[in-house]
Amino acid sequence: MPYRAPVEEYRFLFDHIVGLPEVAATERFAEATPDMATAILTEAGRLCEEVLAPLQRAGDLHPARLENGIVRTSPGYPEGYRAIAEGGWVSIAASPEHGGMGLPMVLTTAVNEMMSAACLSLQLAPLMTQGQIEALEHHASDEIKALYLPKLVSGEWSGTMNLTEAQAGSDVGALRSKAEPNSDGTYAITGQKIYISWGDNDFTENVCHLVLARLPDGVAGTKGISLFLVPKFIPDENGNPGRRNSLNVVSLEHKMGLHGSPTAVMQYDGAVGWLVGHEHDGMRAMFTMMNNARLGVGGQGVGVAEGACQHALAYAQERRQGRTANGASGGAILGHADVRRMLATMRAETFAARAIALACAQAIDMQTATAEPRWRARAALLTPLTKVCGTETGIAVADMGVQVHGGMGFVEETGAAQYFRDVRVTAIYEGTNGIQAMDLVGRKLMDGGEAASALIDEIEATAETARGPLPDLAGKVWQAAETLRETTDWMLAQTEMTERFAGALPFLRGFARVLGAHFHLKAALAEGGTGPRTRLARFYITRLLPDHTGHFAHATGGAGDLYALEDADFAA
Repeated sequence: MPYRAPVEEYRFLFDHIVGLPEVAATERFAEATPDMATAILTEAGRLCEEVLAPLQRAGDLHPARLENGIVRTSPGYPEGYRAIAEGGWVSIAASPEHGGMGLPMVLTTAVNEMMSAACLSLQLAPLMTQGQIEALEHHASDEIKALYLPKLVSGEWSGTMNLTEAQAGSDVGALRSKAEPNSDGTYAITGQKIYISWGDNDFTENVCHLVLARLPDGVAGTKGISLFLVPKFIPDENGNPGRRNSLNVVSLEHKMGLHGSPTAVMQYDGAVGWLVGHEHDGMRAMFTMMNNARLGVGGQGVGVAEGACQHALAYAQERRQGRTANGASGGAILGHADVRRMLATMRAETFAARAIALACAQAIDMQTATAEPRWRARAALLTPLTKVCGTETGIAVADMGVQVHGGMGFVEETGAAQYFRDVRVTAIYEGTNGIQAMDLVGRKLMDGGEAASALIDEIEATAETARGPLPDLAGKVWQAAETLRETTDWMLAQTEMTERFAGALPFLRGFARVLGAHFHLKAALAEGGTGPRTRLARFYITRLLPDHTGHFAHATGGAGDLYALEDADFAA
């Protein structure tokens, strides 16, 4: 489907909203100059527009399939993946030591979002590999790094992560997969994993699985889990794919969307694996990959929102139905007030979610470059916000895109429904959005709310700056930030975690709403208080920001009424 890469939007965000110049001012990322960023965005945008976007419908209409134990991918996917790999887009942030570009995560986030907008099913493949690269860089032995990282970085080999089992979804500690030590320092991995994105393909030489399993002396729960690297083909003495390992794709899931992305049930029968990190410390190593993926999945949601918004706008500019006010928009449905409301909401929500994701990526970059604790805390705080806001925005915008199309949105041939079907799972995988919200009000507030308070201070400082040029918008944002501060204090006062958890998701949504208003206000200030971004900021702050009051009222409601309901009441 047609897609236009929003290169200029990213350049504006980099220069005025999320501070790429601050990242480039560090020694670690000195090469990330404005010219370099523009070149990266332009070339990646061309790839997305010309190579990946045409594959969007092909993957949906011709799903990946399993034939005699071999995964056959959708038409054009092998060529599309090779274009991604040969362009170096798998390894933008990977260390140059193993062939990566070593560029900031903000650039990786932008490129991944554009690829998600163009063809989400295929983008999942390099995203999984990127996460594995980061996990191995941080936790693997030098021998594993030397053998696997150059192949993963080049895209010759691909990576996956294997956590989930039929009885162990969000409760990873309930897994049953076993790891038995072999006499040569390797391990025999036995068990079955489900929901493995891109568990196999027909376009890379090897597929490398990161698998969670329990050693014989591993205690119950997550503290007894170890992490193993288990390749499809065991490398020979020259580092090339050798004999086939004892693992197989049992089946591929029949899914609501993402048809082009094979989601596999993987069976391991004494497969040879290598320990990554220390024994019984697998969750710490895996969380490196998962946190990378959570930022990436938030970006997937933003990408789908962008694609759905462009698709809906194109339709609204062409479709004529009824009489519009004063013949607005040439009589196209874009001239109808409710259609304009939907499209303005889609565009404003997408901007806010994109800015939050880039702010998270920038905090990760500053943490990497400076090792300052405040950046680590900022990145940790923004990770669940990015994942939930990005994915919920993708779902809501894609749903609204169907509505803009009217009856034609319910007809598959228009492609509007595919955006919704594809993006719906993003609120579920890499930790459900409810779990992300629980993480925010639990682990991420364990600093006494210091990181949250610092962010709220910045929001209020922006509002104070805007009181002169944009007084009506500034006052609304400042007051919303104060309400966020009060609600955060309420959360901190709850010593019984169930009281926090009952309102965790509304709290996160309210937090994201206020943060989105902050970024819109910054955009309006950067524009000088007049122009398209100011008009969009006015729409967001006036019409959407008021949602925060309802979210925070829900967040502070406690758990009493939830548990006053008896089990039988749910069936009444």
